[in-house]
Amino acid sequence: MPFCSVAPRVLIRCRKRVGVVPPPSCAVADRNAQLSAPTPTSPEDPVSQTVNRGTAATTRTNVQKAAAVVGIVFLLVGVLGFIPGITSNYSSMSFASHHSDAKLLGLFQVSVLHNLVHLVFGVAGLALARTISGARNYLVVGGIIYLVLFVYGLIVSENSMANFVPVNTADDILHLVLGLGMIALGVVLTRRRADRVAA
Repeated sequence: MPFCSVAPRVLIRCRKRVGVVPPPSCAVADRNAQLSAPTPTSPEDPVSQTVNRGTAATTRTNVQKAAAVVGIVFLLVGVLGFIPGITSNYSSMSFASHHSDAKLLGLFQVSVLHNLVHLVFGVAGLALARTISGARNYLVVGGIIYLVLFVYGLIVSENSMANFVPVNTADDILHLVLGLGMIALGVVLTRRRADRVAA
């Protein structure tokens, strides 16, 4: 008579005595155990996993690249605003007042507050450029903020106390171009990506 040993959970082995045929029940049990046993799978190559993760981490969409570039430009402008020579009348720069006669490149009226705003926008751009939604929101919302600053510059007189940023005509034109450009980048670049995904 055959001797059948049952291993925990999955494996049944039939041991035969010489000259004795195992009964059908033992053969069926053994076949079922083999079918139900999990098929071993080889793990993915760790090198391939590392390469895939590296590729995903370094691949950026156009809207992310645009947000990062805009952020770098803002950082550069913010730093240049604190450099004498590049910013004329540097000694007259105040923290936040229309009395600040300092002008970046001799054109754009700046103050300590104005330069700090540029630096904050730059840091925000680089941080939000890490994700597609963050990059889009940075460009669109940032563009709206600069359009508001453009309207602010039109309403407020340059010699008014309300002009605390401060801004002049050159700033107003720049803010208009920045606002429209940032919004256009945020909308157009994400729309193109959505169209490619839909196709």
